[in-house]
Amino acid sequence: MNDIVRQGRMGNGVNAEMTMLGSMKLISPLALFATIAMSSAAWARDLPQLVEKEGRHALMVDGAPFLILGVQANNSANYPSQLPTVWPAIKAAHANTLEMPVAWEQIEPIEGEFDFSFVDELLKQARANDVRLVLLWFGTWKNNNPDYAPEWVKLNNARFPRVINAKGEMKNSLSPHFRATLEADKRAFVALLQHLKAVDQDHSVIMVQVENETGTYSAVRDFSPTAQRLFNQPAPAELVKAMRAKPGTWREAFGKEADEYFHAWHIARYVDEVAAAGKRALALPMYVNAALRDPFKYQDPFTYSSGGPTWNVLDVWKTAAPSIDAIAPDIYDRDSARVRKTLDQYGRADNALFVPEIGSDKGYARHFYDVLGRQGIGFAPFGLDYSGFSNYPLGARVVNAQTVDNFAVHYRQFAPMAREWARISFENKVWGAGEADDRRPETLQLGGRWTATFTYGEWQMGTVGDSWLGKADPVPDRAVPDGGAVIAQLSANEFLLVGHRVRVRFGSAKDERFMLARVEEGHFQDGRWIFDRVWNGDQTGSGLNLTTLPQVLKIKLASY
Repeated sequence: MNDIVRQGRMGNGVNAEMTMLGSMKLISPLALFATIAMSSAAWARDLPQLVEKEGRHALMVDGAPFLILGVQANNSANYPSQLPTVWPAIKAAHANTLEMPVAWEQIEPIEGEFDFSFVDELLKQARANDVRLVLLWFGTWKNNNPDYAPEWVKLNNARFPRVINAKGEMKNSLSPHFRATLEADKRAFVALLQHLKAVDQDHSVIMVQVENETGTYSAVRDFSPTAQRLFNQPAPAELVKAMRAKPGTWREAFGKEADEYFHAWHIARYVDEVAAAGKRALALPMYVNAALRDPFKYQDPFTYSSGGPTWNVLDVWKTAAPSIDAIAPDIYDRDSARVRKTLDQYGRADNALFVPEIGSDKGYARHFYDVLGRQGIGFAPFGLDYSGFSNYPLGARVVNAQTVDNFAVHYRQFAPMAREWARISFENKVWGAGEADDRRPETLQLGGRWTATFTYGEWQMGTVGDSWLGKADPVPDRAVPDGGAVIAQLSANEFLLVGHRVRVRFGSAKDERFMLARVEEGHFQDGRWIFDRVWNGDQTGSGLNLTTLPQVLKIKLASY
C-alpha cells in the first residue's frame, strides 16, 4: 500500500489509495480492515520527521535522510497566478524543495470560513514538478507584525491587542498574552494541518515553519497591564531551573535580562501551543526562524526583534517550546566571520542546523559549504523566483538567470547525490568551509590523523607566485568570493570531497610521510558509488583542484 501511495508523487496520492481499496471488493471485511490498518500505520511511519543521533541530525523523508536543496519564494508569490514564475527558477537552481508562504488571511479571510484552494494548487504543481514543499505559516507574526493576519484580526485591537512598549506606545506587533489571538491563530493552523492530512497522502509537505521571525521591534516586551501582572509574578520553575537562576519574580530571577527573557518565554509558549495543536492533527516536523542580532557583541534589545529566537535566548526557547523541532537562523549578513559564528550558535547537539533563508546574491552562495560542513540538513536562498521582486540591499540587485545560477553551480553537484550525502552526513563526520572574506588558506583538522587545506584563486598547475611558473594572469571572475568544499569521512583513511573553485591539499596532522593512495572521480547511482576514473599525475600534483564542473571525489590517504 505504502509504495503505491508514494507512486502518486506525480499525481494524486489519495486517488492511488482509493484505486487500491476499490480493487479489494472480494476481500473479507476482516482482511480489509487489517489492510487499511497496516496502510495507516505505514503512512504514519513514513511521515517526515527530524531525528537526532549522537548530536547529529537528519530530516527523514520517505524513511531516509533528506538534504534540503531549497529555494524560498518571495512573500507574494503565494498565489496561483505567480506559480509559473516560481517553477522555472526551481528547475534552473537544481533545487529539490520549495519554501512557500501560506498566509492566515489567505485561508481564513472570513472568520470560520476556510479556503485551501491555493494549497491544493500548490500541492498539485509541486507533484508535477517533483519538488517537495516546506510551508511557511504567516499568522500572528511575520517579521514581528500581523500584516498576514486577516483583517478581522489586525483591525480589531480590542479583541486582539497589540504590544505596548515602555513609553506607552502601541506597536504593530500582536501581544502574546491574550488567549483570543492565540485561539484564533491555533484554530486556523489546525485547519491547515487537517486539510494537509486529507489531501497530502504522499507527503509532498516535509516540514512546516510556525509563524515567521517572531518578536517585536522597538519594544523589549509588552508593558500592557496584562503583561505587567504576569511580569510581577514568579518566573516559571522550569525556566528558572534550565537557566540555573534563583527563584523569584522575573526581575529577581533574571535581573537585566528579565524583560527579554519574559518576552521570549511568552512568545515561545504561544508558538509551542500552536505547533502542538497542529501536530495533533498532522505530526510534521516544525521549526521557527530567527531574525538575528549581532552574533559577537551585546545589543540593546530595543534595536532588534526582541523575544524572537535570537542566539542569546535559545535556551529560553528550547525550554518553552518543546514542540518545535528546530530553531533556524535567517542570514542576511555578508561578513563571513559573522555568518560562521551564527552557524556555530544555531548548530547544536540539541538543534539541527537549517538555514531556511539566506541572501540571494553571489556572496551568500559560498556559505552552502559552511552549512553542510557543520552537518546542516538544508539551505535556501530567499526570493529566487521570477516574480519581479528583489530585496536588495539584503540580497541581489535583481533576480535573473545569473542570480539563480550563482546557487545552481553548487546545487547541481549535490542534486544527484542529495540522499547519499544526507545519509553519509548523518552517519559520519563532516567538515567544510566556504571561502572567507580574507581569502586566505584554511586548514581543517580531519579527526586526529589527517588535515585538509583549502586555497583559492589558483590555476590547476603550480602555485601563484612560484618562480618556475613565471608570471601568470590572475584567475578570472574573482571579484566575489564563491569557493568552498565539504569533506565527509567514509572510514579511518577514506574521504568524500565535493567543492567549487577551490584547491584542496590533504596532509598528515602528525608529520607522517604522506601520500594520496588513490583518488577516484565517480558518482552515486541507487545509493552505490560508481567509479568513473582515477585522478593522478598532473591532476593531483598541485593538490586536488575543484573547478566549476560537478565533480565528486573519493580519496584514500596513506603514509609510507
